[in-house]
Amino acid sequence: MRVALVINTSWNIWNFRRGLVGALRAAGHEVLAIAPPDAYSERLESELGCRYVPIRMENKGTNPMRDLQLMRRFLTIYRRERPDVVLHFTIKPNIYGTLAARLAGVPSINNVSGLGTVFLIENLVSKVARGLYRLAFRYPQRVFFQNNDDRELFIRYGLVQAARTGLVPGSGVDLARFRPQGGVGSTPAAPFTFLMVARVLYEKGIVEYFEAARLVRAALPAGTVRLQLLGGLDEAGGVGMPRATFEQWLAEGQVEHLGTSDDVAAHLHRADCVVLPSYREGTPKTLLEAAACGKPLVTTDVPGCRETVQDGRNGYLCQVRNATDLADKLLLVARLPPVRLAALGQASRQLAEDKFDEQLVLRQYLAAVAAAGS
Repeated sequence: MRVALVINTSWNIWNFRRGLVGALRAAGHEVLAIAPPDAYSERLESELGCRYVPIRMENKGTNPMRDLQLMRRFLTIYRRERPDVVLHFTIKPNIYGTLAARLAGVPSINNVSGLGTVFLIENLVSKVARGLYRLAFRYPQRVFFQNNDDRELFIRYGLVQAARTGLVPGSGVDLARFRPQGGVGSTPAAPFTFLMVARVLYEKGIVEYFEAARLVRAALPAGTVRLQLLGGLDEAGGVGMPRATFEQWLAEGQVEHLGTSDDVAAHLHRADCVVLPSYREGTPKTLLEAAACGKPLVTTDVPGCRETVQDGRNGYLCQVRNATDLADKLLLVARLPPVRLAALGQASRQLAEDKFDEQLVLRQYLAAVAAAGS
């Protein structure tokens, strides 16, 4: 069959759906990658073996005329490329791609990887978004959710029929690619290193991380702790920190910005604890990768994030939007004896093996594709 993956960036396919592409191709399917062009588009063809199909898409904003034009672009591509099944990821493909697939007579399978800003704030935009989800989600063959909180929310609002839904552990994690280095929970070297891996967005808890960094560094002897941030600045749609503000905060020297990297595993291996104070997630890929690498985790007690931490066993949960509580949890980890850190790291790896193996996700997708194409 010809299977199309439709996502809001080519980078997203490369970073989060590489295993799915490989599994589909191994099963004998032709894979189309439909996404806006970026630095990773060519690599989808040359390294993953997809056939890349570009589409213009504004990831932020809710202009109805532009969104209608996006739906028409989806429809044009689906009628021209004639996929047998379309897999939609991220908000606009989930809504407008699904409606276009319905008009083109193509079965679709959707993935709600997180609720996004429109569900974090109650306003007119969130009401419109829920209405669009309710309309579009009448048509997919299957809608996968990455945590049960999001699934139950959609069902409670009447946005999707329960019988159409399924649960997957995020995009899973490649346990062979992300694995402990130097032994699980090996003794940390000074300074103790915390690492946050995320785009620089307010909803990722970036403000709380900077504030917690000040508190942690003030509470510990100089030179004993380092707080790092790996991820790019995203100012789109007013949800990211303005560049001037971000650079001003960096200049204070509390947090070291590592930029972006294609080798996240190398940075995870150098960290002693991985942190994500996000306001809400689907199931955060970076925490799954960190767990697979045998790292203790600190994250917020919110849907998506809490699935990755058994509090006190492989890390600690903190209160959302609470920099003081985040700092308290970071200080708790930094002061743990090596044997206790080793136990947290071992529990993280075990949790990744038991719950988040990428193969669990791939099996569900291959079954759903086979059912939709039959």
